[in-house]
Amino acid sequence: MSRVLTTLICCFLVATSVVADDREKLLGSWKLISWVQEFQDGSDPRPEYGKNPLGYIIFTPGGRMMAMLEGEGRKSPTNDQDRAVLFRTMIAYTGKYYVEGDKWTTRVDAAWLPVRRGSDQVRVFKLEGDKLYVTTPFRPNPNLGDRVSRSLLVFEREK
Repeated sequence: MSRVLTTLICCFLVATSVVADDREKLLGSWKLISWVQEFQDGSDPRPEYGKNPLGYIIFTPGGRMMAMLEGEGRKSPTNDQDRAVLFRTMIAYTGKYYVEGDKWTTRVDAAWLPVRRGSDQVRVFKLEGDKLYVTTPFRPNPNLGDRVSRSLLVFEREK
């Protein structure tokens, strides 16, 4: 019995260490360098928010993730139509996150789009050196008239 218990404890410690290692690799600030939308209907992929969108994603040691992404060429608004365009050319949200293998899940507690509060945002990621490759699941995109798409993003670790 004690051998089984010892084995279980060792397995738990190894699993905890692997999860901690994955989370440690994400810590810090990441600058957006590429963002493409891939459509579920097979339409041609297209850059999201232009060829040079701006944005950052930040992972803190305390388990908080923050993302702010915006389209290129945004200007200060002069009327309500301009303000609506600004709203459609950005994404921002934050929440506590956890890592499981090649996925992180953020429980959103504040967002540019109120319906996202309380949701779980799951992202698949791959790290290669100072590059972070992120794929979202297919979902209706509120900034594209709810067309079903997924985002393919590339970030670079901020130095």
